[in-house]
Amino acid sequence: MKYVTVEVENGIAQVRLNRPDKLNALTLDTLHELIAVARRLRRDRTLRAVVIAGEGDSFSSGLDIVATMRKPARIVRAFLPNPFLGTNTFQEACWAWRRIEVPVIAAIHGHCYGGGIQIALAADFRYATPDSKWSVLEAKWGIIPDMTGIRSLTEVVGVDVAKKLTMTAERIDGTEAQRLGLVTELSDDPVKAATAFAESLLTRSPDALAAAKRLIDGALTSSARRTFGRERREQIRLLALPNTGILRRAVVKKSEPEFRPRARKMRPWH
Repeated sequence: MKYVTVEVENGIAQVRLNRPDKLNALTLDTLHELIAVARRLRRDRTLRAVVIAGEGDSFSSGLDIVATMRKPARIVRAFLPNPFLGTNTFQEACWAWRRIEVPVIAAIHGHCYGGGIQIALAADFRYATPDSKWSVLEAKWGIIPDMTGIRSLTEVVGVDVAKKLTMTAERIDGTEAQRLGLVTELSDDPVKAATAFAESLLTRSPDALAAAKRLIDGALTSSARRTFGRERREQIRLLALPNTGILRRAVVKKSEPEFRPRARKMRPWH
């Protein structure tokens, strides 16, 4: 990997966009590496959380249009959707993080523009510095966010705010981003804060966290009746899984739980 690095320690994957000399601007190679890393992490059932951040002065300044446009044939191929996943390369670079069954936390500083916002929105939580810079920048170029950003942005901030940000390319700081709902928490050191939050989740059952992520994400597009059915199936399954018993006994004994690898995903889901 050249533009995306990953290190896993104590069950927490530290993922970094690694093109600091270009403010982590996204190229097609970066997108392919994001997909590859996400798929690798998704297969790891010992994984407990992911923290994704940017090296250097920014999280990401968005798509590197000049570099990307040098090879038009690659762009055409990147736009073609995978018939099994329903996403193309641009979309899967973000949505692949939604498919991972552990909490994904984005730590944002500096620029978070365009495709950078869409990657951040693919995370379950966003920690950011108060002075970080946010913009759905595509409107500046006469285009729209097309890396799953329309869906994610609407989920996070609501229809009217999503339209305003998408139509205006307005630039806001981290404090305003939190007020609008883009940012979960503000911190002067978002990587440290995100990692501390990830570590706090190590005392929770990995199976319960995976079920919560599946259910809440699925509830956004399901009827109430279908969500209730999923709740019942997940709960029955959780009650029978070893990690639930491990946590229950640890609570009674007031000891630290030693969990087994996360159970395989219940079918059918996404």
